[in-house]
Amino acid sequence: MPRIMAPPPSGEFEVRLIKPFSGPASHTVEVIGEPNRSATVHVSDHSDGSEKKKTGTMPKDDVNELMNLINQLRGFPSHPSDDIYGLDARVELNTMEIQWTNESDDSVQSEVTAETKETFKEIVDSLMALGRQFAKKDAAI
Repeated sequence: MPRIMAPPPSGEFEVRLIKPFSGPASHTVEVIGEPNRSATVHVSDHSDGSEKKKTGTMPKDDVNELMNLINQLRGFPSHPSDDIYGLDARVELNTMEIQWTNESDDSVQSEVTAETKETFKEIVDSLMALGRQFAKKDAAI
């Protein structure tokens, strides 16, 4: 059954990168905000058994660039149980224009092109870089 995500209220968006693709998250990067405004970046790391959280603010120019980047994922294939992109990462988008995750059965396809994989990799790498760049302050746990 397809995963149904309702659009967020009032133009808000949420972009989330979760590693690994399946099972409990060991690393999460989450960007929450509104287009043309600054956004909040949250990073959670559970990889060593302890919970580390950092937070920060991303400027509106970077938010606009992120929105342009993630719009490329519109119509990309997904699969509910297979990591079809081979990056052991799940991306979840929830904007007014697009509700998508690569862990959905909405658009299962048998083959993913090299170009599609490369675009997905660039987006995953960009989300990881955003987390490193903007989430600097330790967040209260």
